[in-house]
Amino acid sequence: MAYVLRLRVLETAKEKNISLNKLSQKSEVSYNIVRDICRNPFRETTLHTLNRLASVLEVKPTTLLEDAFVSDDIAEAEEHQS
Repeated sequence: MAYVLRLRVLETAKEKNISLNKLSQKSEVSYNIVRDICRNPFRETTLHTLNRLASVLEVKPTTLLEDAFVSDDIAEAEEHQS
């Protein structure tokens, strides 16, 4: 098993009743990036992006991070996609 961080952007946006489009506009983060993060919560992203999203969602950036364990096969496949 591999230890990874999972981004909780989609769940947090739903809790705050903020659409991905509105999140993208207010944070000035490309809609495609926001959508990709929501589709793949294990996606790599920058701290700058994480901070912008957290600011709009009115949460600490650490709130958007969750500890997760994935199988070594999945972790290896993610590394090859980067």
